[in-house]
Amino acid sequence: MIQNMGYTKVLSYNETMEGMSEIFPDVVYSHAGGEELTMQLIVPWWDRLQGEIPAFPLVVFIQGSSWTLPNVWYEIPQLCELSKKGYVVASLVHRNSMEGHPFPACLEDVKTAIRFLRKNAKVYGIDTEHVGIFGTSSGGNLALLTAMTMGNEKYETEEHAGYSEKVNFCAACFPPANLPESMLDETFDPGLKEIFGALSGGSVDREMSVLKEMSPYHIVDGWIKSGEKKELPPIFLAHGDEDLLIPYKQSADLYEKLLEYGAEVSFVTVEHAPHEERFWSREMFELIFEFIEKNIR
Repeated sequence: MIQNMGYTKVLSYNETMEGMSEIFPDVVYSHAGGEELTMQLIVPWWDRLQGEIPAFPLVVFIQGSSWTLPNVWYEIPQLCELSKKGYVVASLVHRNSMEGHPFPACLEDVKTAIRFLRKNAKVYGIDTEHVGIFGTSSGGNLALLTAMTMGNEKYETEEHAGYSEKVNFCAACFPPANLPESMLDETFDPGLKEIFGALSGGSVDREMSVLKEMSPYHIVDGWIKSGEKKELPPIFLAHGDEDLLIPYKQSADLYEKLLEYGAEVSFVTVEHAPHEERFWSREMFELIFEFIEKNIR
């Protein structure tokens, strides 16, 4: 006689399709410089035939790439977990600084992507009033710059004109925050210094003007010195204290500068953590997700 080790069970159907997501791959959001720039969109399920168009909050994610070509799939498993909580998540590619696209091309692309998503909100079920940005390494730098330059016409393009690039929060993990400091550091990665030259249009000038323009620390310091008050969303910083690529000191200094400015900022130190890899943990993502939930809805 065969013993039945299974069971029978009856489930209720998932009327709202809560917790389910789908991926829209390679969505083209820009043709800047004659290139097709794409994003991977993770969107919660909803009844597209009979249901009302929902309004899910949006998180735009930029993977670190040393301002070259982001690997949009690197954090997709974790970003899917965020989507299952009821968020539209976009992991996007920007132009490669080493292929003739100096700054601010990469920042323009991030802002263009946000405007594209607001423009197509009904297609993807996006709540245009609740949009945030999250980035790692150079992507964290671009996330901070996006938050710090909201409404600055210098970085706007004609693509999807008339739509806002405003964000409700910014989360940045191990971001380069003081590029001139790194340029002057004899121990800093020479490959990144070469990229600094590409970002600067071929070579870094004596004043390091582009590197200062790209440095959140210098931006906030300039506001403090001039007495200028800018709108800033809540900011989340995290950095490993054994990061050998981007010094931990840069996030620590930026945190202190943001406090001096009067910004709302949180700072997480990950003990003994390097750049990427063992920096990440479930607890780290839970803190980021909590920050997002608190500041986006």
